Amino acid sequence: MITGFNFDIDLSVWKHKVIEEKERFYIGILRPDGTYHSYHGVNKNGNVGTLLYVHGNSDGTYQDSQNCMTIADLTEQFIKAQISFDEALQIVKLKKITYAPDATMQAMLSDVYGRVLIIEPGIGYLEEHKRYSLITNYSLMNPKSTKNFIVQGDNRYERALQLLDSYKNDFSISNAFALLHTVRQEGAWATRVSFVYSAKKQAVYYAENNHFEHITKFVFPSAEQERSSHATENLSPFKG
Repeated sequence: MITGFNFDIDLSVWKHKVIEEKERFYIGILRPDGTYHSYHGVNKNGNVGTLLYVHGNSDGTYQDSQNCMTIADLTEQFIKAQISFDEALQIVKLKKITYAPDATMQAMLSDVYGRVLIIEPGIGYLEEHKRYSLITNYSLMNPKSTKNFIVQGDNRYERALQLLDSYKNDFSISNAFALLHTVRQEGAWATRVSFVYSAKKQAVYYAENNHFEHITKFVFPSAEQERSSHATENLSPFKG
Protein backbone atom coordinates (compact mmCIF):
# COMPACT_ATOMS: atom_id res chain seq x y z
CA MET A 1 0.00 0.00 0.00
CA ILE A 2 1.43 3.34 -1.11
CA THR A 3 0.03 6.73 -0.12
CA GLY A 4 1.15 10.13 -1.37
CA PHE A 5 0.21 13.77 -1.58
CA ASN A 6 1.46 17.17 -2.64
CA PHE A 7 1.51 19.78 0.09
CA ASP A 8 0.81 23.15 -1.52
CA ILE A 9 0.83 26.27 0.64
CA ASP A 10 1.21 30.06 0.48
CA LEU A 11 4.31 30.91 2.50
CA SER A 12 3.04 34.45 3.11
CA VAL A 13 0.09 33.03 5.07
CA TRP A 14 1.31 29.78 6.65
CA LYS A 15 4.52 28.57 8.27
CA HIS A 16 5.43 24.89 8.07
CA LYS A 17 8.29 22.45 8.64
CA VAL A 18 8.94 18.75 8.13
CA ILE A 19 9.04 16.94 11.47
CA GLU A 20 10.40 13.42 12.00
CA GLU A 21 9.57 11.55 15.21
CA LYS A 22 9.83 7.92 16.31
CA GLU A 23 6.07 7.40 16.05
CA ARG A 24 5.08 10.04 13.52
CA PHE A 25 6.23 11.84 10.38
CA TYR A 26 4.37 15.01 9.49
CA ILE A 27 4.39 18.42 7.91
CA GLY A 28 3.82 20.69 10.89
CA ILE A 29 1.61 23.74 10.44
CA LEU A 30 2.24 26.54 12.91
CA ARG A 31 -0.99 27.59 14.59
CA PRO A 32 -1.76 30.58 16.86
CA ASP A 33 -1.20 28.36 19.91
CA GLY A 34 2.50 28.18 18.98
CA THR A 35 2.34 24.46 18.10
CA TYR A 36 3.22 22.84 14.78
CA HIS A 37 0.11 20.71 14.28
CA SER A 38 0.12 17.43 12.35
CA TYR A 39 -2.66 17.84 9.80
CA HIS A 40 -0.60 16.17 7.06
CA GLY A 41 1.37 13.05 7.90
CA VAL A 42 1.60 9.41 8.88
CA ASN A 43 1.87 7.45 12.09
CA LYS A 44 4.13 4.44 12.54
CA ASN A 45 1.00 2.24 12.59
CA GLY A 46 0.15 3.26 9.00
CA ASN A 47 -2.51 5.89 9.71
CA VAL A 48 -2.12 8.55 7.00
CA GLY A 49 -4.09 11.78 6.97
CA THR A 50 -4.15 15.02 5.05
CA LEU A 51 -6.29 18.15 5.00
CA LEU A 52 -7.01 19.99 1.77
CA TYR A 53 -8.29 23.54 1.44
CA VAL A 54 -11.78 23.70 -0.04
CA HIS A 55 -14.24 26.53 -0.60
CA GLY A 56 -16.62 26.05 2.31
CA ASN A 57 -20.35 25.60 2.53
CA SER A 58 -22.64 26.90 5.27
CA ASP A 59 -23.59 23.40 6.43
CA GLY A 60 -20.00 22.79 7.49
CA THR A 61 -19.61 25.97 9.56
CA TYR A 62 -17.82 25.53 12.88
CA GLN A 63 -20.06 24.89 15.90
CA ASP A 64 -18.95 24.76 19.53
CA SER A 65 -20.96 21.70 20.50
CA GLN A 66 -20.32 18.27 22.00
CA ASN A 67 -22.21 16.81 19.05
CA CYS A 68 -19.70 18.30 16.62
CA MET A 69 -16.04 17.73 15.84
CA THR A 70 -13.78 19.74 13.58
CA ILE A 71 -12.16 18.11 10.58
CA ALA A 72 -8.80 19.41 11.86
CA ASP A 73 -9.15 17.68 15.24
CA LEU A 74 -10.34 14.45 13.65
CA THR A 75 -7.43 14.35 11.19
CA GLU A 76 -4.78 15.17 13.77
CA GLN A 77 -6.09 12.61 16.27
CA PHE A 78 -5.97 9.99 13.51
CA ILE A 79 -2.39 10.86 12.55
CA LYS A 80 -1.40 10.76 16.23
CA ALA A 81 -3.01 7.28 16.49
CA GLN A 82 -5.29 8.55 19.23
CA ILE A 83 -8.14 7.05 17.20
CA SER A 84 -8.20 4.10 14.79
CA PHE A 85 -9.74 3.98 11.33
CA ASP A 86 -12.82 2.23 12.73
CA GLU A 87 -13.15 4.84 15.47
CA ALA A 88 -12.83 7.66 12.91
CA LEU A 89 -15.58 6.00 10.88
CA GLN A 90 -17.82 5.81 13.95
CA ILE A 91 -17.18 9.47 14.71
CA VAL A 92 -18.27 10.62 11.25
CA LYS A 93 -21.39 8.47 11.60
CA LEU A 94 -22.34 9.78 15.05
CA LYS A 95 -21.10 13.37 15.06
CA LYS A 96 -21.40 16.35 12.77
CA ILE A 97 -18.00 17.12 11.24
CA THR A 98 -17.39 20.84 10.82
CA TYR A 99 -14.67 23.13 9.57
CA ALA A 100 -12.18 24.63 11.99
CA PRO A 101 -13.11 28.11 13.25
CA ASP A 102 -10.65 29.78 10.86
CA ALA A 103 -10.27 27.40 7.90
CA THR A 104 -12.46 25.40 5.52
CA MET A 105 -10.87 22.04 4.81
CA GLN A 106 -11.77 18.50 3.75
CA ALA A 107 -9.79 15.35 4.51
CA MET A 108 -8.60 11.97 3.37
CA LEU A 109 -7.68 9.34 5.97
CA SER A 110 -6.28 5.88 5.21
CA ASP A 111 -4.92 2.95 7.17
CA VAL A 112 -2.28 0.28 6.62
CA TYR A 113 -4.85 -2.02 4.99
CA GLY A 114 -5.69 0.49 2.26
CA ARG A 115 -9.06 1.53 3.68
CA VAL A 116 -9.86 5.15 2.85
CA LEU A 117 -12.20 7.68 4.44
CA ILE A 118 -12.95 10.89 2.54
CA ILE A 119 -14.69 13.54 4.65
CA GLU A 120 -16.29 16.73 3.36
CA PRO A 121 -17.76 18.83 6.22
CA GLY A 122 -21.36 19.79 5.63
CA ILE A 123 -21.64 17.29 2.77
CA GLY A 124 -20.79 13.86 4.13
CA TYR A 125 -18.22 11.10 3.99
CA LEU A 126 -17.19 8.29 1.68
CA GLU A 127 -15.60 5.01 2.76
CA GLU A 128 -13.55 3.22 0.10
CA HIS A 129 -11.38 0.14 -0.23
CA LYS A 130 -10.43 0.14 -3.91
CA ARG A 131 -7.35 -0.25 -6.07
CA TYR A 132 -6.75 3.47 -5.62
CA SER A 133 -8.45 6.54 -4.14
CA LEU A 134 -7.89 10.20 -4.98
CA ILE A 135 -8.87 13.56 -3.53
CA THR A 136 -8.33 17.17 -4.56
CA ASN A 137 -9.30 20.68 -3.45
CA TYR A 138 -12.81 20.38 -4.85
CA SER A 139 -15.82 18.43 -3.64
CA LEU A 140 -16.09 14.88 -4.92
CA MET A 141 -19.48 14.15 -3.36
CA ASN A 142 -21.18 17.36 -4.43
CA PRO A 143 -19.15 18.72 -7.39
CA LYS A 144 -21.68 21.46 -8.10
CA SER A 145 -20.93 23.08 -4.73
CA THR A 146 -17.34 23.93 -5.75
CA LYS A 147 -17.66 23.98 -9.56
CA ASN A 148 -17.57 27.79 -9.74
CA PHE A 149 -14.28 27.90 -7.81
CA ILE A 150 -12.28 25.65 -10.12
CA VAL A 151 -9.39 27.62 -11.58
CA GLN A 152 -9.48 27.68 -15.37
CA GLY A 153 -7.16 25.03 -16.77
CA ASP A 154 -6.81 23.17 -13.47
CA ASN A 155 -7.17 19.53 -14.53
CA ARG A 156 -4.83 18.01 -11.93
CA TYR A 157 -7.48 15.61 -10.67
CA GLU A 158 -8.31 14.31 -14.15
CA ARG A 159 -4.64 13.87 -15.07
CA ALA A 160 -3.97 12.02 -11.82
CA LEU A 161 -6.91 9.69 -12.45
CA GLN A 162 -5.62 8.86 -15.92
CA LEU A 163 -2.15 8.12 -14.60
CA LEU A 164 -3.40 5.95 -11.75
CA ASP A 165 -5.54 3.96 -14.14
CA SER A 166 -2.62 3.45 -16.52
CA TYR A 167 -0.47 1.87 -13.82
CA LYS A 168 -2.93 -1.00 -13.34
CA ASN A 169 -1.63 -3.16 -10.45
CA ASP A 170 2.02 -2.29 -11.03
CA PHE A 171 2.64 0.83 -8.94
CA SER A 172 5.93 1.79 -7.29
CA ILE A 173 7.31 4.59 -5.15
CA SER A 174 8.94 6.04 -8.27
CA ASN A 175 5.55 5.94 -10.03
CA ALA A 176 4.05 7.85 -7.11
CA PHE A 177 6.67 10.58 -7.41
CA ALA A 178 6.20 10.74 -11.17
CA LEU A 179 2.48 11.32 -10.60
CA LEU A 180 3.09 14.00 -7.95
CA HIS A 181 5.59 15.69 -10.26
CA THR A 182 2.99 15.78 -13.03
CA VAL A 183 0.41 17.55 -10.85
CA ARG A 184 2.79 19.80 -8.91
CA GLN A 185 1.98 23.49 -8.50
CA GLU A 186 4.14 26.60 -8.81
CA GLY A 187 3.66 30.24 -7.89
CA ALA A 188 2.24 31.54 -4.59
CA TRP A 189 0.59 28.19 -3.80
CA ALA A 190 3.53 26.11 -4.97
CA THR A 191 4.15 22.53 -3.90
CA ARG A 192 6.38 22.72 -0.82
CA VAL A 193 6.56 19.02 0.08
CA SER A 194 5.80 15.92 -1.98
CA PHE A 195 5.27 12.95 0.31
CA VAL A 196 5.09 9.19 -0.35
CA TYR A 197 4.56 6.52 2.32
CA SER A 198 5.19 2.80 1.79
CA ALA A 199 3.43 0.57 4.31
CA LYS A 200 5.53 -2.42 3.24
CA LYS A 201 8.82 -0.61 3.84
CA GLN A 202 7.59 1.33 6.90
CA ALA A 203 9.17 4.36 5.28
CA VAL A 204 8.41 7.87 4.12
CA TYR A 205 10.02 9.41 1.02
CA TYR A 206 9.76 13.13 0.42
CA ALA A 207 11.01 15.94 -1.79
CA GLU A 208 10.84 19.62 -0.91
CA ASN A 209 10.09 22.67 -3.07
CA ASN A 210 9.65 20.65 -6.28
CA HIS A 211 13.22 19.30 -6.14
CA PHE A 212 12.18 15.83 -7.25
CA GLU A 213 15.79 15.00 -8.06
CA HIS A 214 16.48 15.00 -4.30
CA ILE A 215 14.32 12.50 -2.43
CA THR A 216 14.91 11.90 1.28
CA LYS A 217 13.95 8.66 3.02
CA PHE A 218 12.76 8.42 6.62
CA VAL A 219 12.33 4.96 8.15
CA PHE A 220 10.24 4.41 11.24
CA PRO A 221 12.45 2.75 13.86
CA SER A 222 11.79 -0.82 14.93
CA ALA A 223 11.35 -1.67 18.60
CA GLU A 224 15.05 -2.54 18.79
CA GLN A 225 16.26 0.74 17.38
CA GLU A 226 16.98 3.74 19.56
CA ARG A 227 16.88 6.24 16.74
CA SER A 228 15.40 6.57 13.27
CA SER A 229 17.50 5.93 10.21
CA HIS A 230 17.95 8.35 7.36
CA ALA A 231 19.23 7.95 3.86
CA THR A 232 18.95 9.42 0.40
CA GLU A 233 18.01 6.94 -2.30
CA ASN A 234 18.07 7.35 -6.07
CA LEU A 235 14.33 6.80 -6.42
CA SER A 236 13.55 9.83 -8.54
CA PRO A 237 12.93 9.39 -12.26
CA PHE A 238 14.11 12.98 -12.71
CA LYS A 239 17.67 14.14 -13.23
CA GLY A 240 18.95 17.27 -11.53
